[in-house]
Amino acid sequence: MTERRPSPVVALIASAGSWEARLTADLRDLGLTTRRLGLLAHLDALPDLSFSELARRTGITVQSAHTAVRQLAADGLVDDATAHAGARSALRLTERGRAALVEAQERVATLDAALAAEQPALAAALAAARPPTADTPIDADA
Repeated sequence: MTERRPSPVVALIASAGSWEARLTADLRDLGLTTRRLGLLAHLDALPDLSFSELARRTGITVQSAHTAVRQLAADGLVDDATAHAGARSALRLTERGRAALVEAQERVATLDAALAAEQPALAAALAAARPPTADTPIDADA
């Protein structure tokens, strides 16, 4: 019988699930999820982002972006000053939204430090293998 080695993919998925659960717990009292945190971060970095662009950058549908922004606005985290359907978006974080984002980012930094302390090899590998972002062109020759 051949000895089977643990799958790196399965190990990564298991580890990711554990860290996601920790982040989810850390964000809960802020009324945030990882998706809501991502939406706030994009809106903070790029105010007046269109719903289409917000959806593209976060990997959700435009309809889901509208629903999420409506929920964020109802929670007092985002101001949606879009005049009417079809109008250019005017989405901005409120003071409460910016405060929640800053606190969430501090909690993410704490988890980043915990990852580096608890699983230094994984943290180093992830830092070296960052996937391209929506703004980073993929080098076809790489």
